[in-house]
Amino acid sequence: MCTAAICLLPMVAVVIAALTGGTETITHLAQTVLGRYTAATASLVVLVALGTFALGVGAAWLVTMTRFPGARLLEVLLVLPLAFPAYVLAYAYTHVLDHPGIVQTTLRDLTGWGPRDYWFPEIRSLGGAALMLVLVLYPYVYLLARAAFLQQSGATFLAARALGQSPWGAFWRVSLPLARPAIAAGVLLAVMETIADFGTTAYFGVQTFATGIYTAWFSLADRSGAAQLALCLLSFALLLAVLERWQRGRARYHEASRTAQPMEPMELRGRWGWLATILCATPVLLGAILPIFILLAMGIGSEQDLLSRRYQGFIQNSLTVAAIAAVVTLAAAICLGFLKRLRPGRTSSIAIYIARLGYAVPGGVIAVGLLVPFAAFDNALDAFMRARFDMSTGLLITGSIWLLVAAYMVRFLAAALGAYEGGQAMVHGNMDAAARSLGQGPLGTLRRVHLPILTPSLLTALLIVFVDVMKELPATLILRPFNFDTLAVQAYRLASDERLEGAAVPSLVIVAIGLLPVILICRQVRRS
Repeated sequence: MCTAAICLLPMVAVVIAALTGGTETITHLAQTVLGRYTAATASLVVLVALGTFALGVGAAWLVTMTRFPGARLLEVLLVLPLAFPAYVLAYAYTHVLDHPGIVQTTLRDLTGWGPRDYWFPEIRSLGGAALMLVLVLYPYVYLLARAAFLQQSGATFLAARALGQSPWGAFWRVSLPLARPAIAAGVLLAVMETIADFGTTAYFGVQTFATGIYTAWFSLADRSGAAQLALCLLSFALLLAVLERWQRGRARYHEASRTAQPMEPMELRGRWGWLATILCATPVLLGAILPIFILLAMGIGSEQDLLSRRYQGFIQNSLTVAAIAAVVTLAAAICLGFLKRLRPGRTSSIAIYIARLGYAVPGGVIAVGLLVPFAAFDNALDAFMRARFDMSTGLLITGSIWLLVAAYMVRFLAAALGAYEGGQAMVHGNMDAAARSLGQGPLGTLRRVHLPILTPSLLTALLIVFVDVMKELPATLILRPFNFDTLAVQAYRLASDERLEGAAVPSLVIVAIGLLPVILICRQVRRS
């Protein structure tokens, strides 16, 4: 229950800070920036939802239900963009597509045009931010849609064809509705990541709620304004969480009978086969392969030295805080998951539900929600110690990495819980009964029975949280202690100074580490 209370604390703190901040701030926000933040955030959500739906569902259908040149390889490679934070893609494509980039420079050299003689899409725009997010988030939809298509019986599709439906009509009227719950869950995951994004939107100058919170907190020193903006974003995030829960709760899944006919993939030949290859290869090329080559070229030409003492400090800070956060988050997931198994009921279910809400809450909101109460505690304690003992305690909590670790735990506990509960399904209830009959208590049963069986799932959860922490930016920017910079912060700082070649170096390290869980996912995709 302590873990659930910690997860609930930032949301409660944001609500209290927003409601006690007075009406002057929110009135000023409504008259100035609130409409702009709302329009930009809503537009970004719509664009990313449509883009991830089209790319994810289209690719999943092609690699699952058809056969074309390179289908088996692309089935795995389509997961690769998950390793990339969207802000890393933003740095890479800005370097290439911006006005001084190689694409526009070559165009001017070949045509002799001046800067005002031609039109070129502006990468630093809301559309550019949406494209970056779509390229890294569509695998959420792809993985869930692919799994849903694989589970469908081929008899329903063949029956639709026998009734006169074309392949497109059978897909639209039969296969797509059957996969709707999984697709909706994937799109909602992508949308939650979109509203939480800070690095991409901040770098492209798109004014969303996530960037507004950071600006109000640091640039304007307006704590009430930051809390009230965080409350607006928190409300939207919780609405999405409720929608996801609602659509998942209404879905009903039935196992296919043993005599169900598997779907026989259709063979695409000639130009249709090569068209399918191009359609599936394009997101892989744009979302993973091309950015890697761009970042490598940028990094080679930069002055950043990964072997320098300064960069060793960035890497050490990143690895340290990610490792601590991963262990703490996994321990919290084990406690909550085992509590629900020991004492199933309303209390444990509510605790699990509260713990899962953190994934729907953006990192900036969690940071503000934790910083407000703990900063007040630190200041009150320091004032008390000065008055009573004439000594200063300083910032005991807000000046340490532990508040940052708590924010990471709240943000990524849902991912660890998902991996833990997936593995726990393999531990039959009879195993618990056998362990208790042999004299083992609850902790002994957990240590001697559950944990050995769950080791693969626990390692997967540990790795997923570790990599997510490495990529997290807004919470790190707000809560990091003084002079404690990570690779993500260094990349953001260099990109903000328009030193994109330098930003490529820490970005490459983040991507290299992010490939670890993606490789595990790729292996699972190949097995299925």
